[in-house]
Amino acid sequence: MTSASCRSLQTSLESKLEALQCHFTWDLDPSRSNLCRLRYQLEDIGTEEGNSWLGHIYNLRGYVQYKLGFTQDAQSLFNKAAEAFCQTRRADSDEGPWLVVNYGNLAWLHHHLGEQAESQAYLSKVDALMNKYPSPSQDELHPEIYAEKAWTLMKFSTDKKQLAADYFQRAIRMQPDMVEWKTSHVLLLAETAGKTKTGLDADMLEKMRIAKEEDPENLYLAAYYLQQNAKNMKKERVEDEAQELTEKILKNPVSSYSGLKALLWVYIHYVSVDEAIQEAEEALRRHPDVRFLKRCVALCYRVKIYSGKGSQPDKSMIEKAISLHEEVVSLYPQSCLVKKIDLANIYAKSNHSLDKAEQIYQELLWSDLDPADKQLVYNRYAKYLYFVQNDSGSSAQYHMRAAEIPLQCYFRQNSVTILEKIRDKKWHQMRREVEEFLENLPEKFDNKQI
Repeated sequence: MTSASCRSLQTSLESKLEALQCHFTWDLDPSRSNLCRLRYQLEDIGTEEGNSWLGHIYNLRGYVQYKLGFTQDAQSLFNKAAEAFCQTRRADSDEGPWLVVNYGNLAWLHHHLGEQAESQAYLSKVDALMNKYPSPSQDELHPEIYAEKAWTLMKFSTDKKQLAADYFQRAIRMQPDMVEWKTSHVLLLAETAGKTKTGLDADMLEKMRIAKEEDPENLYLAAYYLQQNAKNMKKERVEDEAQELTEKILKNPVSSYSGLKALLWVYIHYVSVDEAIQEAEEALRRHPDVRFLKRCVALCYRVKIYSGKGSQPDKSMIEKAISLHEEVVSLYPQSCLVKKIDLANIYAKSNHSLDKAEQIYQELLWSDLDPADKQLVYNRYAKYLYFVQNDSGSSAQYHMRAAEIPLQCYFRQNSVTILEKIRDKKWHQMRREVEEFLENLPEKFDNKQI
């Protein structure tokens, strides 16, 4: 074969790969720190049987591992995804349209590994599946593809959630009998609305109630619904439902998708922090090897320490919280930025550990972080300087550092709000500098430039 023929075949193969619907063609390009966070999140979801999204979880985990440079892990996870789909779909055939994305991933992976014959074989498998299982709508993708694409985008970033919701709607319209698609769509809408200032309205709560009736075995949905609806219920009823759900959850393998974290927030906000600690520790006692549960217990202790309304937490409470946070940091070594900050702030609560708190912050300040993570660190360090070190001048300087990073998010807006208050205080030593800074600060940025 001539070199020209080889180039022509290569071009043809790459053209076919680009036309595939899979993780490699869905414009998923997060930073390394976000990939690490996502890897841990997906691992914490668990792989217990009966999870209807298990195939999708393995597919996305495989792609994340590939992006992190672990190609052998990626191939193993893609193969597990194919096995999981065969189990969860319970179809008469081992193959179906749900494997189109998986085979596309494998075609791309073999291509990147230089194994072009294997890549071509998976391309042929994709063609065969699409011919055998065409989309019900000629101008749209197969609903199985829309559902997986929606689930993937939902996990990746906030700016893709609206598109994910649209894909879920398309999949459900073409295949309305898939309860798990409806549940995930409602959860996506609810979680997005829950992050707004107004929160969930009555219509959204009603949609969640209906979804809960249609998917009664989904304890994550039940717990999240209770969390969102608790403010409309009597305290006794909230506590009773929370305890009943907790018992159901702890009878099964516990993961981040079991609903326990949502229930702990219910205990914290509507029952008591002490009750939340008790339930979290009981869960950890029953499932001592579950990494996610140690994170939940650490969260409860952090809330306990910071809910003292000015009183100093006792020494044993602080030592317990420090020990838990140190363990969590070690369990999530590549994605523990927030927990490191929490640990620093807990150290600061102990008069003997201010040096350790400052050391953690200095390590983070000098780390090679993404813009969003830098913004977070600057904002939190500014507050630490103000509340712990009583250094309002340096605090203002770090709020300005957070605000000048051209990325719109909560931490930038929070720093801007604080700077505006400083500007309005005539006695503040940084007033003139802050006023000039705010006058020259662009109000909006194009996040795509980051």
